[in-house]
Amino acid sequence: MNQPNFRTLDLNLLRVFDEVMAERSLTRAARNLSLTQPAVSNALRRLRETLGDELVQRSGQGMAPTPRAVAIWPAVREALRQLQESLVPNAFVPAEASTTFVLAMADATAAKLIPGLAETLEHEAPGVSIRVVPLTTRDPRRLLDEESCDLAIGYFPSVLADLTARAQSGEPMPFLFQRLYDGEYVCVMRRDHPLASGPLTLNRYCAARHMLVSFSGRPYGFIDESLASLGRKRHVVLTVNQFFTAGRVVANSNLLTVLPRHFVSVTGIAEQLEFRPLPFSVSPVHVDALWHRRSEQQSAHMWLRQAVNRAAEKAFTA
Repeated sequence: MNQPNFRTLDLNLLRVFDEVMAERSLTRAARNLSLTQPAVSNALRRLRETLGDELVQRSGQGMAPTPRAVAIWPAVREALRQLQESLVPNAFVPAEASTTFVLAMADATAAKLIPGLAETLEHEAPGVSIRVVPLTTRDPRRLLDEESCDLAIGYFPSVLADLTARAQSGEPMPFLFQRLYDGEYVCVMRRDHPLASGPLTLNRYCAARHMLVSFSGRPYGFIDESLASLGRKRHVVLTVNQFFTAGRVVANSNLLTVLPRHFVSVTGIAEQLEFRPLPFSVSPVHVDALWHRRSEQQSAHMWLRQAVNRAAEKAFTA
């Protein structure tokens, strides 16, 4: 077999190879590269001829890499990353940019992060706009994949568990994440609620009437999952999709709700509310920023992630 001649190798073929390896799909790779699927197939054919290896083969609904492809992919990816950074190190200039970013998050998250982001825009990027859209799911990967938003920020336990499992098994990571802060959920009620005095026991909690904050409208959440593991359940009589709405309702009713502890202080009605630790254990609440891998090395997106991280640090250290 003839050795490949690097001097005549078209580096664009390596970009196609990297995208196909990441997506395991010709269709998605073509979309990410703004190419047609035949063009991607033709690029793979040329690279196969150059390297003397099939590289990827059809497997079910996707593409399976050969051992040679798996062996060379890390080096190809790192080389492309370094090349991009060297050629466009300062492609995004915040002070001169007029980009619009779309962030998906709940209102409680926005209440903590957006003030810091607004300050960053004013001082560093006056021409940049940020549009916040409601987070309606605990799994925003479809939104990111369809480019409905640039960054999703929230509590995504099942998503992170899946991504971690993929990484441990050597599978491609189509989405990446960064921990922003750790939160705590508490039981919230009006200041003169009958349960505001005395210990909030599990029995008293389950016997009360509850309001659930559900982004999707589904009347069952992670609190209910924790109760079910104890063989208990609560009586949810009202479901809303905003934390602010929940705070207003409990301030004027006998309902209990569960809110992020940090959010109580920014409701504007904190003096009307009382909160208590939940009388049972729940999983730690980690708030993460989640984005699509194709955005990882984009300088504008890198600036956005840094700005969001700084806003989180400022909000939770002030």
